[in-house]
Amino acid sequence: MRFISLALAFLLFTPAVSAQAPHPASREAARQSYERLALLGEVIDRIRAEYVDAPDEAALIEAAIRGMMGSLDEYSQRLDRQQAREMQQQARGQFGGLGVEVTQREGRTLVVSPIDGSPAARAGLSAGDAITHADGVSLQDMPLPQVIERLRGEVGTEVRITVVPEGGQPREIKLRRAIINPRIVISRREGDVAYVRLTTFNQRSSTEVRQAVERLLAEIGPNARGVVLDLRNNPGGLLDEAGRVADLFLEEGTITFTRGRGGVEIQRLRATPGDIARGLPMVVLINGGSASASEIVAGALQDLGRARLVGTTSFGKGSVQTVSPLRDGGALRLTTARYYTPNGRMIHGEGITPDVEIAAPGSLRPEGAPQPATPAVTPGGPVAPAEETRPRRRGGPIPAETSEDPQLLRALEIVRQASAAAR
Repeated sequence: MRFISLALAFLLFTPAVSAQAPHPASREAARQSYERLALLGEVIDRIRAEYVDAPDEAALIEAAIRGMMGSLDEYSQRLDRQQAREMQQQARGQFGGLGVEVTQREGRTLVVSPIDGSPAARAGLSAGDAITHADGVSLQDMPLPQVIERLRGEVGTEVRITVVPEGGQPREIKLRRAIINPRIVISRREGDVAYVRLTTFNQRSSTEVRQAVERLLAEIGPNARGVVLDLRNNPGGLLDEAGRVADLFLEEGTITFTRGRGGVEIQRLRATPGDIARGLPMVVLINGGSASASEIVAGALQDLGRARLVGTTSFGKGSVQTVSPLRDGGALRLTTARYYTPNGRMIHGEGITPDVEIAAPGSLRPEGAPQPATPAVTPGGPVAPAEETRPRRRGGPIPAETSEDPQLLRALEIVRQASAAAR
């Protein structure tokens, strides 16, 4: 009974770190844990001894670990060595694959957002699309780590995926995997307004946003009316970078705070003096493809009265994942907290609602559609089924021409009206 003895040895050691006698409830919880671990060891030993083929014991343990992670939520996962390396590369701003962020709901694999210029974006994938098959293999109810493994691969290799848009018909797409070098910032003058689109949050995001805003405002000169920050179809990224980007436009105040198990506050990000836009009117564009770090920035600038939000309700991914290295070179990506806006609004499952709602072509929800019901969430635990029944939000493609982009046109109008009123 090797597995039982190892598991019990770990648990028997754990209570010894406490200098006080354990509470009766703690003793009962420990007893139940012993029993469950003993059951796990019994199952593994039974498989080792009696299964028709000699099992791969390492694979059994790996499957147990992945099963545990899959039972928590759609964002917690066990990363092998390759996956851990790819995550580090993504944080640095370069990685290989299809260039698409995915999540799961009700066993379906859904696109959060494609990365600009990636194979997924060029193929027309949009936030909210369901990917049902990869190379003919159904992804329904497949654990998210396994889905990601099927979508990833060697640069230059191809994968056939079946995509089902919301309310649309399935279509098969052949994509060639590539090195993804996301263009972090896309910026230009819109007459007397500085337009800056941020596509992801990695280690370069805040630096590139600062450079773009300062350059555009200098070019426009004293006639500058304001800034439009476009976070549409931005799937998020590094929490600290979200704080830095929001801080670029703030003088003071809380940007976001996180709460862990039991609602205990873990971290609070605060703004420091220095608004690079010098207090000029500001609008932030969001849509159903704006998730995670994008929602932190949008929620902070909205709550603190620094910017008005235009577009459609954001994705609603408000949980924090901590990546911890493991002894085998892999890592554990574990949801450890949920973050909130300065006014205490919970983002997870709800999203950020814009001040001015304007649907773009391809959006799921029309302008003025009712907001989804607030889901029940257990702090530190999985989202309750209420979230799974809410309407899926999608971003849709962003028009290349300003004249064809009703959300951007409205944002520019708001900035100029606010500038005129201030003068």
